Amino acid sequence: MGSTTDSNASSSNASGASSSEQPSLKRVMGPGLLLLFIVGDILGTGIYALTGKVANQVGGAVWLPFLIAFLVAIVTAFSYLELVTKFPKAAGAALYTHKAFGVHFLTYMVAFAVMCSGITSASTASRAFAANFVEAFDLDFTTGIGITLLGLAFMTVVGIINFRGVSESVKTNVVLTCIELSGLLIIIMIGLWALGVGDGDFSRVATFDTGERSPVGAVIAGTALAFFAMVGFEDSVNMAEECKEPSRIFPKVLLTGLLVTGAIYVFVSITAIALVPVSDLGEGDTPLLKVVQAGAPGFPIGIFAFITMFAVANTALINMLMASRLLYGMSREKVLPPPFGRVHARRRTPYVAIVFTTLVAFGLITFVGEVPELGGTTALLLLCVFTIVNITVLVLRKQPVEHKHFRVPTILPIVGTLTCGFLATPFADRPIVQYQIAGVLLGIGVVLWAGTVLVNKRLGKGGPELDPEKLAEHE
Repeated sequence: MGSTTDSNASSSNASGASSSEQPSLKRVMGPGLLLLFIVGDILGTGIYALTGKVANQVGGAVWLPFLIAFLVAIVTAFSYLELVTKFPKAAGAALYTHKAFGVHFLTYMVAFAVMCSGITSASTASRAFAANFVEAFDLDFTTGIGITLLGLAFMTVVGIINFRGVSESVKTNVVLTCIELSGLLIIIMIGLWALGVGDGDFSRVATFDTGERSPVGAVIAGTALAFFAMVGFEDSVNMAEECKEPSRIFPKVLLTGLLVTGAIYVFVSITAIALVPVSDLGEGDTPLLKVVQAGAPGFPIGIFAFITMFAVANTALINMLMASRLLYGMSREKVLPPPFGRVHARRRTPYVAIVFTTLVAFGLITFVGEVPELGGTTALLLLCVFTIVNITVLVLRKQPVEHKHFRVPTILPIVGTLTCGFLATPFADRPIVQYQIAGVLLGIGVVLWAGTVLVNKRLGKGGPELDPEKLAEHE
């Protein structure tokens, strides 16, 4: 296996045709920024907010679902690496689906599902941000309208940063990634200190408390939820339009980011359960604050609450960036209404797409709100997409390319298809409300598609034909 030897010359060739219509997006991300983007997107809300919820599923062996989720994610990441180096375009899963099956509606729904996963992930982060804000400022409410209003205010700020531009947003991501990484390293150091001095009960990491479920069923349910913590690497593929030389840098950067985050997750979850009993860890949306309180009572808890706030803010920012850019791309391909493709003349950002995705997030924060359900819906949407991506690897083996590219062993996409597909089914004990949320979001996509079809026919433009390769050709 090797890396691709060609470049995205076609993107620059196509730029002249489109630049007269709308300002172009900027390519600002090199390998360093891409690594921080991936690490920052994977780290964050999942581990900061869901550790306790996963512990409620399995008991002391909370690290096991995170480990299994990491293994499932890295198998799918290998599939992405073959595809992104074989077809070095920015459209990600939508491009691979289109090349494998050629069904425009299926291609569109995959792209829309990825976009929706970004919005549900950001909405999860907003709820976690609000909960930690309350802790940081010692406010006297933890639920209800207060949390909702804080979440909405937070999402408004994210939208403003997104509007200012990807350069500003990625620079903000660098700062937030360093902050969130420091918070997790603090947790790990607290755990090492506790292990050295004999504090904490590390025997709990090998115990299961699964209630009426069998240990296997509990681990499966925990993994279905913990998988939310491992998503994020696929966002980097969809940001390739604003990334320098994506074909060359993706393999090393993506695998490095996944290995770093996987190791951190296992260490953090072991530390958390060793220092805080399951019953306490699983209450509320601020589990790691409890770990700091238990393992380092002298540490200023307000400071760690702020670190957690920055961490989940990073998750929201990255996901809203991805969602708005993907919506913009689909509009420019004329499968969504044209206004979504408008770019602000001065900021050079897709401002209508940003407003729309922000409003959808407002709806989720207001009418759903709960961290496990929003996080679980994110995982559900992406598990469905990952199942398709793993299948496309096998289908596209029939379409060889001339340049060298990364080649994944055939067994891995088969394993990825089976594991991702299983975790997306009700057999993984996934709550029905997650399917309902996903259904509403995808239903919005169907309505937008149908509306665009009707308008195009009235204007004599024919039916929509989404070519995902062109999502990378608006430079």
